[in-house]
Amino acid sequence: MNEAPKFSPTEFIAVVNQTLEYSYSSVLLEGEVSSFKINQGKWVFFDLKDEESSISCFMSAFQLRMPLEDGMKVVVRGIPKLTKWGKFSLTVQAIQPVGEGSIKKSFELLKAKLEKEGLFDPAKKRPLPDNLSRIGVISSTQAAGYADFIKIINERWGGLKITTAHTQVQGLDAADQIIRALNYFNEHGDVEIIAIIRGGGSADDLSVFNDEKLVRAIAASKIPVITGIGHEVDESLSDLAADIKASTPSNVAQMLSHDRHAEIAKIESAISRTKQVILQNINTALRENRDKTSRIARDILAKITNFNNLIAQKIKLLEALNPEKVLRQGYAILSGKVSPGSVVKITTYEKEINAEIKEIHDRN
Repeated sequence: MNEAPKFSPTEFIAVVNQTLEYSYSSVLLEGEVSSFKINQGKWVFFDLKDEESSISCFMSAFQLRMPLEDGMKVVVRGIPKLTKWGKFSLTVQAIQPVGEGSIKKSFELLKAKLEKEGLFDPAKKRPLPDNLSRIGVISSTQAAGYADFIKIINERWGGLKITTAHTQVQGLDAADQIIRALNYFNEHGDVEIIAIIRGGGSADDLSVFNDEKLVRAIAASKIPVITGIGHEVDESLSDLAADIKASTPSNVAQMLSHDRHAEIAKIESAISRTKQVILQNINTALRENRDKTSRIARDILAKITNFNNLIAQKIKLLEALNPEKVLRQGYAILSGKVSPGSVVKITTYEKEINAEIKEIHDRN
């Protein structure tokens, strides 16, 4: 009979932790917070429990990005370890409240804290930039909300340059990905406004937008930020921190682009008003000085001709920017993440095609 392996306490703890790391490098646990406390403003301790069991949890206060209280239900990602005192513990990497009640409680606590700091002050809000041409979008390119946004942008007005940063928009990793995209646009992106969009979902799905670090990053952005998160009834702390809040991703597209038909109607109305003013000027001139009628009429008619030519050029430009016209000419619109192995959508005049990208080469 083989003897059992013999270890010192230190050796045994090292072996156990090595085994745990190999078998469970990271785990997700869901439960109720109890015995929550913060020591010296640096370290967070709490127990995660269910009806029968409880696990000790530990994390740094810096990692705590939304308020917690005893009784809240949360999901945590962490590394199971045996401490040098022989106590089993979970070293928490990320934490997020789950369930409508816990999410609402955390929302209200953090909202009160950030309001007190002036983070949501309406006086700090910036308006939409005039004559937008370059938009940075942060979203999941695979989400329905993003597809709705692109569809409406293309239907309303051409000529907008859209740069998209693909991120997760729910889950424990989403907040950090969105923050990195915000930082990229602020440091390198040649954009005039940043749009953060995400379609509807449950309270658990949308809770990422109540992450304190993300909310602070939005408020600190050097470039104006517009949000379209969830449905019209949904409100997140990211919405409150943004410069402009739209109700949905589709509403963001409407706010950032002009309606082609409305613009043409404005031009036609301007032509009509101008003609009326010119005709009134002609009649006035005729009454005041009959001898100068011929010269005045020629000048005015020349102005009318020049103005009509200018309007015709603008209308041609509008038509040239119409994506449908480009499609009728045999071109196609490619949507999605352009990288080998990605599936993109190719829109022609009559069809929508899903294709996988095999290779990408620079043009010589």
